[in-house]
Order: sequence, then C-alpha cells, then structure tokens
Amino acid sequence: MRLYNTLSRRKEEFTPREEGKVSFYICGPTVYNHIHIGNARTFLSFDVIRRYLEYVGYEVTFVQNITDVDDKIIKRANEEGRTAAEVAQEYTEAFIAAMRALGIKDPTIRPRATEEIPAMIELISHLIEGGNAYEVEGDVYFAVRSFPSYGRLSGRDIEQMRSGARVGVDPRKRDALDFALWKAAKPGEPSWPSPWGEGRPGWHIECSTMSARYLGTPFDIHAGGDDLIFPHHENEIAQAEACSHVTFAKYWLHGGMLTIDREKMSKSEGNFLLLKDVLSYVKPQALRLLMLQTHYRSPFDYSADRLREATASYARIESALRNLLWSAENYAAVPLAPNELGDKSVSWTADLLSRTEATREQFTRAMDDDFNTASAIAAVFELITASNSSVADGVFGEAHRRAVLEAYATIVELLSVLGIEMDVEEGAAREEFPAEAVALAAELAGYEGDSPAKAVEALLSLRTAARAAKDWPRADAVRDGLTPLGLTIEDTPSGPRVIQK
Repeated sequence: MRLYNTLSRRKEEFTPREEGKVSFYICGPTVYNHIHIGNARTFLSFDVIRRYLEYVGYEVTFVQNITDVDDKIIKRANEEGRTAAEVAQEYTEAFIAAMRALGIKDPTIRPRATEEIPAMIELISHLIEGGNAYEVEGDVYFAVRSFPSYGRLSGRDIEQMRSGARVGVDPRKRDALDFALWKAAKPGEPSWPSPWGEGRPGWHIECSTMSARYLGTPFDIHAGGDDLIFPHHENEIAQAEACSHVTFAKYWLHGGMLTIDREKMSKSEGNFLLLKDVLSYVKPQALRLLMLQTHYRSPFDYSADRLREATASYARIESALRNLLWSAENYAAVPLAPNELGDKSVSWTADLLSRTEATREQFTRAMDDDFNTASAIAAVFELITASNSSVADGVFGEAHRRAVLEAYATIVELLSVLGIEMDVEEGAAREEFPAEAVALAAELAGYEGDSPAKAVEALLSLRTAARAAKDWPRADAVRDGLTPLGLTIEDTPSGPRVIQK
C-alpha cells in the first residue's frame, strides 16, 4: 500500500507505527453552522480510507475532534442572543446526524475542545518553559522563529512569509508570524482559568493536544482538507514538535477542494450548498458515488448534471444486483452437457468467475495506490457489465447460478468498502410494486391478500396459465392492467418477470 504524503511530496509505502494497527486523526468541524458539501467531501474521503484500512485487516483508532469554542461560534451566539455552549451543542448534534445520514462511520473517539482545556494549558506551559512561547497581557503566542523547520509541510520559506506579512496587526507580538496559543478573556465570551488569567485556547493548539493525547506520538496519519495545510497543520507541527522533540505525525493526507459548476462555493454567489439540503433530494449512496469518482486529492467539481449522472449510475447498480438475484433465484436447471446450451453455460460460468476474481484484484490494486476510488469504482462497473451479459439469456445450471451469486456478493462487498451500502438482499430480489397492483390482482386473478409483490406473482401466474391455454385476451388483460401502473412484463428464459418502466 502506497499513499501520498504531503510532508515528503511523494508517494510512500505505508508502514504503521505498530504492526496491524493504525492511529488516524482528522480535523473535525467548528460547530457554528450546518456543514456544507465541501466539508462533507473531506470527511467522506477519509471515511473511505479508514474503511479500506479496516477492510484489509488493520485495527484503526480514528480520532476526530469537535471545535466547540471559537470566534465564529461566539459571533453566532451573540447574534442570536444565546450562549456559545448552546450554539455549539446544536450544531454538534446536527453534524453527527449529517455524517450518519451520509453513511460516515462514527470516530473511535470524538473529543471536544472545551473538555480538553487542562491538557492544552499543560502543553502551552511546556512551550513557554522551553522558550517557544511567550505571554503578553494574558495572551500567549508561539514564537515561530524558535522552530527552525517551520514551513516544511507547506513548502513555505519563513523569510518570504515574514516579508509578506502584515505589520502592526498586534504590536505586542515579537514577530508578525507568531500565532496565538491562548487568548485573554473578553467581556461576554466563554473563558477558563489559566496561569495567564482567564481566557480560552487558540484554534491550532486544540488539535496538537487532542491528537497526541489520544494517539500518542508519532501517530500514523493526520488528515484534513488541503486548505488546512497552512497555517493550521503547519502550526500543529510546530507546537507539538517544539514541545515533545519527536515527530508529530508520520503521514499527512490532504483532500482537494470542492467547487460548484467550476466556481468557488460562496454564499455571495448563491451556490452555497448544505449537506442536509442535498440529502433531502438525493440518496446518500448516489452522493457518495459521485464524490468518489474523483480522487480524494484532486479538486472535485459538483454540478446538478453530475449528480443526475451519479443517481442514474446508482440505479444501474441496483438494477444489476436485482437482476442477478432474480436470475439466481429463478434459474433453470438445464443439463450442462452434451448439448450446446450446456457448453454455453460452462463458458458463461468460467468467464464470470474470471471477471469476478479480476475485479477484486483491480479494486485492491487501485485502493493500494493512494486510495484511488475512481479506478476502484470503474473495476466494479466492469463486473456489473459482465454480470449483465452473463444473465441476459438466463441462468442455466447450478454452477452458473453459484457464479452469479459470487458476482453479486463481490459487487456488494466492494461497494460496502466505499460505504455505498446496497439494500438488495438475496431472497428479496423484487421491485417495490405500487399498492394498486393488489386491486388489479383481486379483479383479474381473485387475489385476496394485501401484498403488492404477491399480487404481481398472482398476475404472472394468471398470465402464464392464460398463455398456455391460448387465452390471449386474458393474458393481454394482465399486461394492459400493469402498464398504467408503470410496470411491464419481461419474458426471460428463466420465466416472466415484472419490472418498473
């Protein structure tokens, strides 16, 4: 397995700190609003990476923080006449609900910044003692020039940053590049006691503290959107390594940004999409499929057209799986030899088994290459195409039936690794038929139950009997009655079936 490490700017072989285990940290949300689909894309990308690591056998400790104290939270609380804690709690709950709705797994540990402040104060104190930080009138700043390797993650030169920095933003700072570790309390803001007086932590110190506390150092993977490389992740490294004098995180993974119709997402442009709103009109599986068709490090462009295409692709997967199961459940037990049909069945079986095995290999090869979900999905669709061809003329023989079910299981399994859960299950390979089918079956076939699926079975049985008796008007009545319900009869070598138009 190889992954692209932002720190080294190249792909590296993945070797975790502890054999068989992976320590994984991702920067979580600042909870002052509902998350937008750009946030969702980042969290989805690393959910899939976590899922794949678990799929290949690693025990993953996945930590994602909640930033529940911040200037944005305080601003919103003041605007709405609420406390910062109330705002943070509301949007923390909304975030968790949105993640679960998108099929993103809960983290192993979800620490909240306000519950970790004593540990942050301890880290800041060590930085002051080591000469890497200084206090000014209740504020504490990190002295950037005290950390010689500052800038190595982002590839920035400290002298160039210094020349381009604004002067006079805070004249109390020793250097314009220095950043806040602790902020002195202001009237009406939440605060906590500290050796430097009442105040609250700066944003950057939160992740340095929580990741090291719950994963130790060095931990394996630190992840986030590429907008966090500088200054957030750069500052995390400086704080953590200046204090501990050991490597902070071994691999740094960053996801590309999201645009909408090739424009930056912005409220002023009217293209700001919240995840909860998008999920109100599209299946989460389709949204995942759309986002995963672009490599996680690449910029991703969202559009209504692409969403429609992904929805159609998801429907194609559902249809293929349903066809596979229906064919397997209704297969014809035809002798395999020596007739011509038997020879075809043997060929179909061998071809499908070969394609299924190749798909697993291609999927793994793609994911082992820096989690290339686009290529992994393409491999699955190649198997879907092969499966459709294999059952187009029916399923003949027990061996072919087993091959069909193996293809089905492989498609479901590999999509599940990507968090695209399919709800088509063996023994339930039936369309969801409209309730009106019950009345039609009662009228034509004397059906007395209330199940649309069983009503359709009764209608098919009636049609089969009518055709056998050459009672064409009765057979046509079944077909004509189903048509207004959006249903059509498809005759296959394994028998007739009803499908949605």
